[in-house]
Amino acid sequence: MKALTWQGKRDVRIEDVPDPRIEEATDAIIRVTSTAICGSDLHLYELLGPFLDKGDILGHEPMGEVVEVGSAVGTLRVGDRVVIPFNISCGECWFCRRGLQTQCETTQVREYGSGAALFGYTKLYGQVPGGQAEYLRVPLADQNHIPVGSDLPDERYLFLSDVLATAWQGVEYAHLPREGVVAVLGLGPVGQFAARVARYHGHRVLAVDPVPERRAMARRHGIEVFDDDDTTVAELRELTEGRGPDSVIDAVGLEAHGSPAISVMQQAVGLLPDPLSRPLMEHAGVDRLAALHTAIDLVRRGGTISLSGVYAGDADIMPMKTMFDKQISLRMGQCNVKRWTDDLLPLVEASDDPLGVMDLVTHHVPLERAPESYRTFQRKEDGCIKVVLHPDRLGASGSD
Repeated sequence: MKALTWQGKRDVRIEDVPDPRIEEATDAIIRVTSTAICGSDLHLYELLGPFLDKGDILGHEPMGEVVEVGSAVGTLRVGDRVVIPFNISCGECWFCRRGLQTQCETTQVREYGSGAALFGYTKLYGQVPGGQAEYLRVPLADQNHIPVGSDLPDERYLFLSDVLATAWQGVEYAHLPREGVVAVLGLGPVGQFAARVARYHGHRVLAVDPVPERRAMARRHGIEVFDDDDTTVAELRELTEGRGPDSVIDAVGLEAHGSPAISVMQQAVGLLPDPLSRPLMEHAGVDRLAALHTAIDLVRRGGTISLSGVYAGDADIMPMKTMFDKQISLRMGQCNVKRWTDDLLPLVEASDDPLGVMDLVTHHVPLERAPESYRTFQRKEDGCIKVVLHPDRLGASGSD
């Protein structure tokens, strides 16, 4: 089959690789019809190479059709249409029963002290082949799928795999009071959805991003948008009676704009041989914290910061005096996708599309154009906000 493989820093390629096969009786194989490039895939493209091997298959936002099931799979049949959550969980352990699928005790990657295994996301999370490919093996398939209908387009359902659920959890974790005000930092795919989810729940949403096309998209959904400049924090405080918003959602993460010294360090670490760079990546302060520090500065006293953006450093310097003095609450974590499915499925199927799932994708491309799409997305060129790859359109040339 054809699959997108990691070959090195900013080097991903389409290669012929062996088709996945049933390895355990609990596995299923799906034919991938749509699979998205996630903002966190760009961390692999740019930074997390020390935890990848050449040939690793990327991607963790897939959906498609079941083509084979193992003998112990009881809830899937060949021909079923499914979305695959990005985290792999058993559904039965202590954490899974409490809705914390990202901490699954069955699939935890204990070698690195990490939580549940993820599709297509480095040794840190199990090095499981990902979904930017024609076919995907799904372990523990009875748990790790979301059944969906056959009448609506893939785009209605695809984002249940990650970004829509991540945004929903980000708003839940923001612990907003009734009619509260939330600031969303970053209007990539997760930030777009977080802003819309908060608006759907009746909150006032102030969103910040330096990219005009992203601000324009958010504005279409009733979001108040602001450029990211030196006056933004003061402007948002003024709009909230001088206090700051009740909550701030950081949808940016470790490669935020700013922090030039850490940016140089990130680049340097990425160029070191793997045996040297891995300990630094695991134990050093390698995150650009500009967005998080902005959130700490901006949120009102007694407010909550919700982190949806990915961070990776274990020695990042945090302004603990300020956080303590302001009595800030902080919630974060990989999204427990299945925990939110029952809330989200009726909304993505609703005829009025209340969360605007049909207004996110800017680029539909065949799988073979994935390498150039990574470059476009990483550089924020061509108005690129969300890319969906279509393995079943190999050889096609068009894009949206």
